[in-house]
Amino acid sequence: MTASNGGMTRRQALALGGAALGSVALGSSTVLGQADGSREYRVTVANLTRGQPFTPPAVAAHQPSVEVFAVGDEANEATQQVAENGDLGPLQNLIDDTNAIRGAAVASDPLVPEEDPGDTGLPYYAELTVQADSSAAYFTFLSMLVATNDGIVGLDTVPFPTQTNASRTYFANGYDVGTEQNTELFADLVPPAKTLILGGQPEGVAESDPDLAEEGVIRPHPGITGVGNLPVSVYDWREPAALVQVERLG
Repeated sequence: MTASNGGMTRRQALALGGAALGSVALGSSTVLGQADGSREYRVTVANLTRGQPFTPPAVAAHQPSVEVFAVGDEANEATQQVAENGDLGPLQNLIDDTNAIRGAAVASDPLVPEEDPGDTGLPYYAELTVQADSSAAYFTFLSMLVATNDGIVGLDTVPFPTQTNASRTYFANGYDVGTEQNTELFADLVPPAKTLILGGQPEGVAESDPDLAEEGVIRPHPGITGVGNLPVSVYDWREPAALVQVERLG
């Protein structure tokens, strides 16, 4: 499958956005999809939390057989790596290797709360354009809740609007993927967890700590409880965590 921008593969396009967590890269979203007979959708993702940044949101258009994550199930490698490290690499592999995923896009920027408590200048919403053929009637959205040990915000296998110029609005909750203990310590989180909200020098790691591993299932996230370094008054949130609006453009 080729992309609409010069034949870029899905892997290459997602990699551009995947670098944004560490480097806070700026720019427009990267677009992928079918070159012939495609449908085009605009997906807008907005951060509704008061203190949780999101990694650059990723959206995949796919057939109904695809399930990236599901509440009550164990997380696959792709979901685990997004949840613990903001790492899109395994998700890139999943998209590249799954023919039923017909198009994908990833934003270039992390999304911060609308009030931008860390004075980052980053946006609180992103618009992504996804192209796919008519067999891809569903989409999945996934992003890391950056200031958590293993949290995501997402939608799994929800329908696109069927008519041109029609739109649908969804609200996405936060989930704990059950693969890492919730220490809420900056030392155990990715470095942007501190800087995107509180500023100052970054703390944390970009890789999972095997000593924190647990074997749970995906469940609604309990939120920030105050057991570590994260002030509840700053980092906690109320559901829904994100608003997702999708429009069929053509």
